[in-house]
Amino acid sequence: MAAASAAIQQLVELAKQLGIDHLILLSGRGEAGAQRAEKIVQDSGLNWNVVRASWFAQNFSESFMLDGILAGQLALPADQVLEPFVDADDIADVVVATLTNPALQRQIFEVSGPRALRFSDCVHAISQACGRPIQYRPIPLAPFLQALARSGASQEMRGLMAELFGEVLDGRNSHIANGVEQALGRPAADFSDYIAKTLASGVWTPAIPATAD
Repeated sequence: MAAASAAIQQLVELAKQLGIDHLILLSGRGEAGAQRAEKIVQDSGLNWNVVRASWFAQNFSESFMLDGILAGQLALPADQVLEPFVDADDIADVVVATLTNPALQRQIFEVSGPRALRFSDCVHAISQACGRPIQYRPIPLAPFLQALARSGASQEMRGLMAELFGEVLDGRNSHIANGVEQALGRPAADFSDYIAKTLASGVWTPAIPATAD
């Protein structure tokens, strides 16, 4: 995390050199390293905002989690912990609001979805929407990280996953945050809303294997 703090400090200095007067940091909930980075931005002398977000709903439609959904089984080192997954589109709307409304500057907006769900709840809901069986399987952290290594994930990515699943995802962030409503004056999108638009995109439709003529 020292490297992350150094990178944020460099970003602040570069922003000043370029005449940028407003920085917005997308941060994580319940992470000491993230809060150190937040402090650097807050002490920069520039206008600032921090958007402190829960897990993105879009994780289920991107990267290795999408692979699991398409394969019909998602295995993660998370069992009964509740997480109020936030729609990334809500995060984007909050960021735009802080850039365009001076009254919102110099504030932290902690954003989440409107209800907390287990990973298994999310996968079950996606399975029902897709109309095909998709299983969720909780696994220990070590085999999960080994599988990431075999898939070619970088050491940096594996380190991030080890911190998130091994430390941060312990229930400390299960509470609902109201930053979306504070910034936008409307409720945060529900996970069911995310499912509906993602289903319409076709990203959860498995590719049909090509057949020989």
